[in-house]
Amino acid sequence: MITWLDPQDPFPPVEHALGAASDAPGLLAASRDLTPQRLLLAYRQGIFPWYSDGQPVLWWSTDPRMVLAPDALKISVSFRKTLRRVLRDPDWEIRVDDNFVAVMRACAMAPRDGQLGTWITDEIVSAYAALHRAGRAHSVETWYQGERVGGLYGVALGRMFYGESMFAHRTDASKIALAALCGFLSQHGVAMIDCQQETDHLASLGAAPIPRADFVGHVRQATAAPDLDPWRFDKSALARWTA
Repeated sequence: MITWLDPQDPFPPVEHALGAASDAPGLLAASRDLTPQRLLLAYRQGIFPWYSDGQPVLWWSTDPRMVLAPDALKISVSFRKTLRRVLRDPDWEIRVDDNFVAVMRACAMAPRDGQLGTWITDEIVSAYAALHRAGRAHSVETWYQGERVGGLYGVALGRMFYGESMFAHRTDASKIALAALCGFLSQHGVAMIDCQQETDHLASLGAAPIPRADFVGHVRQATAAPDLDPWRFDKSALARWTA
């Protein structure tokens, strides 16, 4: 039985989430509200929202938790060549926070294997856009010849980054954005990106599952650290991967 949250209710301990033998492993609670304040409380406790239109807001804390250490990003020989080309070609750019909502909308439209719809509902866009205006959510965007061709968005708290979604309209465009993000985070002492769900695609990028207890312990420490300021970088962050 999961917990129903009224607007002022705290989250239950993450250990109360449904277990591996249930139909929804990691499901912790449900609510009607999806406010920026509720989102920040969730992220600081290792909890994230994931639901579809017509459902209440569903809150999850999976065990194990999929994470990516920025230094562990897998760079193949061919992708390294791509990054070198991006670095030297002025037609390629990395922009940060150029248009956060446009990136969310593009992620919502991106096709996903085994999924007929998107969890990036209008309600989700509105809540995360409010976090962006507060300096807590960011987009990393790959541009080619003046057009946004890929990117990602997520939430940044202290020395913790929570990845939410990616999209690509050109081969490797989302991976280029991720490589730039990982280069920037590595330079600034961020040891972990939360990937939430365990998938083969994330594993191919270097992500790996860790016990929830370890994840929550790291989050507690990392979110207590000072925020990254300023949150600005460009494609020079890719040089980390081209040596």
